[in-house]
Amino acid sequence: MTAVLKLGPSAHVDTFTRDNLPPAELWPELKLEGFDYPDYLNAGVELTDRMVEKGFGDHVALIGNGRQRTYKELADWTSRIAHALVEDYGVKPGNRVLIRSANNPAMVACWLAATKAGAVVVNTMPMLRAGELAKIVNKAEITVALCDTRLMDEMVACAKDSAYLKTVIGFDGTANHDAELDRAALGKPVRFEAVKTGRDDVALLGFTSGTTGDPKATMHFHRDILIIADGYAREVLGVTPEDVFVGSPPLAFTFGLGGLAVFPLRFGAAAALLETASPPNLIEIIQKYRATVCFTAPTAYRVMLKAMDEGADLSSLRAAVSAGETLPAPVYEEWKAKTGKPMLDGIGATEMLHIFISNRFGDSHPACTGRPVTGYEARIVDDLGREMPRGEVGRLAVRGPTGCRYLSDSRQTGYVHEGWNITGDAFWQDEQGYFHFAARNDDMIISAGYNIAGPDVEAALLAHPDVLECAVIGAPDEERGQIVEAHVVLSAGVEPDAATIKRLQDHVKATIAPYKYPRRILFTDALPKTQTGKIQRFRLKEAS
Repeated sequence: MTAVLKLGPSAHVDTFTRDNLPPAELWPELKLEGFDYPDYLNAGVELTDRMVEKGFGDHVALIGNGRQRTYKELADWTSRIAHALVEDYGVKPGNRVLIRSANNPAMVACWLAATKAGAVVVNTMPMLRAGELAKIVNKAEITVALCDTRLMDEMVACAKDSAYLKTVIGFDGTANHDAELDRAALGKPVRFEAVKTGRDDVALLGFTSGTTGDPKATMHFHRDILIIADGYAREVLGVTPEDVFVGSPPLAFTFGLGGLAVFPLRFGAAAALLETASPPNLIEIIQKYRATVCFTAPTAYRVMLKAMDEGADLSSLRAAVSAGETLPAPVYEEWKAKTGKPMLDGIGATEMLHIFISNRFGDSHPACTGRPVTGYEARIVDDLGREMPRGEVGRLAVRGPTGCRYLSDSRQTGYVHEGWNITGDAFWQDEQGYFHFAARNDDMIISAGYNIAGPDVEAALLAHPDVLECAVIGAPDEERGQIVEAHVVLSAGVEPDAATIKRLQDHVKATIAPYKYPRRILFTDALPKTQTGKIQRFRLKEAS
């Protein structure tokens, strides 16, 4: 536990994040051997200016919205924005800065610029509503938000009633640089003396809703951002400067930020970003830019397989990474049969920042998540943390160079047990040491790669006058893995018809992020309950 107790120097003037780290005794054990970084480290500099120094200045870094930007352009652009944040908007090292945007180069530039300025960045999904944003703002005491001008309404509504959020700055998510932040930045120098942050300064807060609907903020240091590249991306993916990355996960998810920003930029490769990463759009961009590495969920790979039958040329892909939901064996086998290359299934967690168990190019198997990434170790344990025999299903425990540190949250003790991260997944390990997914330990609904907390959907439904009671579960679905299924008891006099279903679905879409809406609504006269009145969701699952 010595690595936990010796935090390096900090450049944060605003000490909120370091002050709100969990007590040292509640940290997971961090295994940092082989991940040696200097005391002072700024991830924003390492992914921009340092890459120019290494000779990648003329290499394409980011592709999106009709433009390609080189590493030199990205370094200059992020320095100008950093100047503006510090000089015009008063951002201080350690301040939390929220970014609201779809996947585009401008969002990446804002993230890197705020990181250069020593801020702690909170990337958020464009679909979140004002109420959901408010929970994040309040938890992290965020004072500044950078928002794509096309998405300002909910951000402004959030700020209007916020005790913390005082400054909302619009940036142009297209390639036009026609917004407040862009105009402020254009007059700034292309050289910026980045804040000399410590390797153990918090650089990123990744929010995860969990199953309670009350968001948890996972805390990640500057060194952690580089560790996932220098570990998983180097060892498993073998990234080279010739690679072109594409994918569907939002940059607001740590899975997306790693796969579509950190990994390519760390090695001089390029990232092609899509604001709407539907499977047809992914297929188009893979063909257009001869993409080599793709991150998406099995749902999208199914569509790609059909597209190949219809003539799509996806032969440029050398690595198809699947995560977000379990990869069905038939999808893996069909992909290998059609491309001659394995699909790399893996598991990660927001708490761990990225993938920690994965298949490899020369060592992959269907219906198998693989072995731990270099630097990590994993085992299967029972409820008391005791290791279980091979072949038995239990809780997945993992430790390595990254690990769970929640921002001021009592749930830290639920995730970390005796130095191990308990991920919330049920797995089993075979005699050869490979790990296999069994189920989620909790009631999280994983639909097409999205994590959806049932209580969020229930709260939205209950806010509608037509709903008397409801219970939300994840129901099996061939295309999406699971779908959100709502069992609803209607108020007196409301007709249980198609019009009511649509009305309730539209209401949920308008209340919380639209992807969380119940794709199936079933009406019932009563919900199954215990004698104490607790809804028995397991009985609904058994019937679905």
